[in-house]
Amino acid sequence: MSKNNILIAEHISMQFGGVLAINDLSINVGVNEIVALIGPNGAGKTTAFNCITGIYEPTVGKIVFDGHTVIGAFPKNRQKKDFLGTLPEHEIERVSNTPDRITRKGMARTFQNIRLFGNLSVIENVLIAKHTNAKQNVFSAVLRLNSSEEKRMLEESKELLDMQGLIEYKDERAGSLPYGLQRRLEIARALALDPKLLLLDEPAAGMNPQETHELTELISKIRDDYKLGIFMIEHHMDLVMGISDRVYVLDFGKLIAEGTPDEIQNNEHVIDAYLGVVEENA
Repeated sequence: MSKNNILIAEHISMQFGGVLAINDLSINVGVNEIVALIGPNGAGKTTAFNCITGIYEPTVGKIVFDGHTVIGAFPKNRQKKDFLGTLPEHEIERVSNTPDRITRKGMARTFQNIRLFGNLSVIENVLIAKHTNAKQNVFSAVLRLNSSEEKRMLEESKELLDMQGLIEYKDERAGSLPYGLQRRLEIARALALDPKLLLLDEPAAGMNPQETHELTELISKIRDDYKLGIFMIEHHMDLVMGISDRVYVLDFGKLIAEGTPDEIQNNEHVIDAYLGVVEENA
């Protein structure tokens, strides 16, 4: 593994019964790099995210995060016999981790369908994420022995909301925010986990062109300010091509191209499978 990669996924395959959702996917994300994963609906993009973050255990593959293997899988017995995809030459040692443990290692994500605590305030949503990494136990929390840490987390939460343009809404119910602002709040909550890698699942979904333009600038600012890797799924090609260092393209669960935005936009296979379809429907 290159020391410049925060994430490496090797030979990832995910089979659900008789459906092969991902077949032999290998990708990497640099420490301070913006990488996009694109492809038609149903190509397997969110499934790939779910494998990387531990929501799904892949049928085959290895996830190396920050220099350590966090997930490893290889089919055995009947599962191997029924496997429809491509197996790597060498067996992969099994390593299992739950999503919360992977999050604590420094990997945070947003979801295609917003998952906020809608009845809590905006700032409470961010504070909950801050408490994930809090250095206190039940005893100290009950006796309020860590008031200085509580104050620090509150100030840092306010700074995150200010960065996202949400500070004026800090005491409002999260579920009452307009859709675009809820997206920003979800990003703020992910950043509250102090991640080394931020995964964004269609962050511009439901946004108008102005909101998408503002989000494009925000994602670049997050990378520059926080010095972290960003791996995103996105259908808005202006956003993807405007800020990505590299782009991977999935089609029917198989990687069909990777390269710079310019290389991807001029790739005939990508145009046929995805970009050409978008242009025809525009």
